[in-house]
Amino acid sequence: MKDARITLVTLGVADLNRSALFYEALGWQRTGAGNESVVFMQGEGIVLSLFGTASLAADAGLALEEPLPRFRGITLAVNLADEAATDRLYGAAVAAGGAGVKAPHKVFWGGYSGYFADPDGHLWEVAHNPFFAMDERGHLDLSGEHQA
Repeated sequence: MKDARITLVTLGVADLNRSALFYEALGWQRTGAGNESVVFMQGEGIVLSLFGTASLAADAGLALEEPLPRFRGITLAVNLADEAATDRLYGAAVAAGGAGVKAPHKVFWGGYSGYFADPDGHLWEVAHNPFFAMDERGHLDLSGEHQA
């Protein structure tokens, strides 16, 4: 299980500085590890990499399709301790220049969830799931060791 992890998520962005400022407003910390082509943002247990969209496509050996589709078939998610924290993060994202996609509300599966898009359209879910345990560091723990 040691290799079953994500250590870094890279997002293709149009403007490195604009995106870095957006993520800083949400609590990510810009590191000195980047350069003029990439910005690395330290989060809790994961690093977010911001890379120019065209450069990222070239690095992967793929053609960049313009315009980028609005829904790309992936979301990133932040699970939070309660509904108030979910509302706070959603509000901070919109205030920092993100687009409100779906305001947090009670959902059919018994939790509380909403969506925002960052300035480049990357979709983030913010949620409180009362059925998922969080460990003492605020990390999602589905191992059964920290039952909700």
